[in-house]
Amino acid sequence: MSYLKFDRVLLTNLEQSLNKEFLRTNMSGAYASSSIIDCNTRKYHGLLVVPIPEIDRDNHVLLSSLDETVIQHNAEFNLGIHNYRDNYFSPKGHKYIREFHIDGIPTTIYRIGGVILKKERIFKVNEDKILIRYTLLEAHSPTTLRLKPFLAFRSVNNITYENNAINTDYQEVNNGVSFCLYKNYPNLVMQTNIKSKFVSSPDWYKGIEYYKEQERGYDYVEDLFVPGYFELNIKKDEPVVFVAGTDGISTKSIKSTFENEVKKVEQGDNFYNCLKNAAKEFYIKKNDDYYMVAAYPWFKFRSRDSLIALPGCSLAIDNKQKFENVIDTFTRAIDDFMSKKEKSTLLREIALPDVLLWYIWNIQQYALFVSMESAAEKFGNIVLNIINFIRNRKHPNLFLQENGLLYTDGKQKPVTWMNAVENDLPITPRSGYVVEINALWYNDLCFAAEIAKIMGNQKQSDMISYRANDTKNSFVRKFWNGTYLFDFVDNGYPDWEVRPNMIFAVSLPHSPLDKKQQKSVVDIVTKELLTVRGLRSLSPKSGMYRPNYIGGHLERNRNYHNGPVWAWILGAYAEAYVKIYRQSGISFLRRIFATFESELKELTVGTLSELYDGNPPFKGHGAMSYAPTVAEILRAMKIIENEELKIEN
Repeated sequence: MSYLKFDRVLLTNLEQSLNKEFLRTNMSGAYASSSIIDCNTRKYHGLLVVPIPEIDRDNHVLLSSLDETVIQHNAEFNLGIHNYRDNYFSPKGHKYIREFHIDGIPTTIYRIGGVILKKERIFKVNEDKILIRYTLLEAHSPTTLRLKPFLAFRSVNNITYENNAINTDYQEVNNGVSFCLYKNYPNLVMQTNIKSKFVSSPDWYKGIEYYKEQERGYDYVEDLFVPGYFELNIKKDEPVVFVAGTDGISTKSIKSTFENEVKKVEQGDNFYNCLKNAAKEFYIKKNDDYYMVAAYPWFKFRSRDSLIALPGCSLAIDNKQKFENVIDTFTRAIDDFMSKKEKSTLLREIALPDVLLWYIWNIQQYALFVSMESAAEKFGNIVLNIINFIRNRKHPNLFLQENGLLYTDGKQKPVTWMNAVENDLPITPRSGYVVEINALWYNDLCFAAEIAKIMGNQKQSDMISYRANDTKNSFVRKFWNGTYLFDFVDNGYPDWEVRPNMIFAVSLPHSPLDKKQQKSVVDIVTKELLTVRGLRSLSPKSGMYRPNYIGGHLERNRNYHNGPVWAWILGAYAEAYVKIYRQSGISFLRRIFATFESELKELTVGTLSELYDGNPPFKGHGAMSYAPTVAEILRAMKIIENEELKIEN
């Protein structure tokens, strides 16, 4: 029985099925995504969405969708569905869907009278090729399959309209055709594994709506170009494979290529395996470098998000090699930054004040999962170089003060993960002494002292430990208000808002707080911020509390970090809770994380969203699949598992 399966009752109910999406990637930047009934509801949806660095940094939708029509006895049954103006759906192919499941590859089962047709989709790993296999499971008469491609050739951030600039010419290739609608775009080559007939019938399908873009306050009505259609005969138990890519493929190898890619897919037959598979989707290989995409569909190689996500998406699922691959790219990027060399990676925002601190935290996680000796051998020099870089005040926006704390200017530009802006200014201007930045700094100093000692430099270790002790004392004086921690302190002004950032001062392996203070922080976070989907970004007691991530772009930005729940911080929360309550807290944490299992069938099936509303029912929003969320849930599960092993032993 499938773990992630949807039946006819749900699939034919548009109110439910349109809100559930699937996502698959090729692990080199391209992805395929739509609703589970193949009706696109976002401008980001498409069957072949690829990066085109020759144009810009965006992803680009080449093949938006593919309508299937089953023909028997000259009767046509169109399986496609599009949302046109005034909420008019046509051709309503969803009524033929009997099942959709995504334990492995996204699979749809259609039934049209006596015809049962299975559709399966898969990417060729590291190539911009989507393969769709059609298998006729039942048919009592000769059957023809018609495939009608809808082409976009535009950035995911834009929409397209009927225009005269389009190039409608095409080239015939083996069992298919090749199109390039606009200058600077690659070819879109569409082929089938068996002989097919392409009928040229160019036309614009106008007024296709994406209601999720309408909800977000963006342009949401698009025209798509349909160049014609493929027709071919399909026989029972003789699969037909359609492939679309930026270059051609030998038609003789199409069938075996599909089968070989299927063998690489691990089944998502339980909660853990689904998240493990989701984690793998974030890995990207570009040339000889390895990266993590921060989120799909719109975030790419954002340094902070990737560093937060990396341990959970690699070490926590026993994939040390993936960690080392990605961290090596980060190591080079950081060396470029500190040495003022020309940038040699695709990583963005490496100069943000907390990025170097999160990098050292990654090496500390490596030490915890592998060994201190391996961490010192592989990464010891870069860790100590970062500490010296910050101590010598070479960072452009991270200033070590006489009290041992770090000061950063966040008045004009966001400097932390709470980075929403209005008129280019931070909506949540966290500036000065920021609580998680200084918690990370103290933790990283302690870890660096351990590294220096292992590397045989006792004098340097003692010096760093001495500085860490100053930082610890100053941290308590600066942030502790008697009950919990100020979120930031700037020019003598302490921010009293109860926010989740203080949890890192407890969760990190080295805490500047004593046990009583740690418990007090955990307790207030539990009381005011904890929900079944993560930690609220602001306490409901605050006058600024705005729990719902809804409305247009500006309204959503204003709410972004002022009430909605962020699940990724649950990793730190679990770590802190175990530190305080030990084995007695395990059942409590288990109950919280068990609620996420149902979330795998909401929104993007098989993965987790970026954020959730701050009040029940905690509806998900934002990026379809967010790496820090997936990662920190996985890491939290590992923390709980390790604590349970201590009980058994």
